[in-house]
Amino acid sequence: MGGTGNQDADKWTFGVRLIANQIDRARWRNTLTYRFHPRFTAGVEYNPLAGKVSPLANLVALTETHKRPALIFGTSSDRIGTPFGQSYYATLSKNLQHETGLPVAPYAGVAYGTFEDRFRPIGGLNITLSERWSSTIIFDGVRVHPLLNYARGRHQFSLILERGRNPGVSYSISF
Repeated sequence: MGGTGNQDADKWTFGVRLIANQIDRARWRNTLTYRFHPRFTAGVEYNPLAGKVSPLANLVALTETHKRPALIFGTSSDRIGTPFGQSYYATLSKNLQHETGLPVAPYAGVAYGTFEDRFRPIGGLNITLSERWSSTIIFDGVRVHPLLNYARGRHQFSLILERGRNPGVSYSISF
């Protein structure tokens, strides 16, 4: 990602997200992850207003190449708006700038959420606007959430519109 610092030295990432007009679990979210390997991170999510703690993990099973998309498996709390539950997902992602000339990187996959006890399609699109700015559109299988992102060194700031209407912010720092 443009604007990031030395990622080999930064193994920990702390993040906080606040979203207005939400249930307690989604209104205030804190995360702490550790990068055990360049392709594997794991940690914990804490939602203080709901008193919920859940595991986080992300494994890049196949890295992206010129011809092949990345294959990623992971887990986190279930989608925004659910009062409890864990989500398990698999996605394929590919930066298509080389193929299309456009600064876009879509992803698509499937997630299993324990709150609704069902599989759902997920996807999204990252659009690079400049070295530090990007936009992400997330489809969680039920709702769409657009984000505007700014990265500077070890810091990442995002403005979120949950369901396109409830404003939120997130901040993360790697160290």
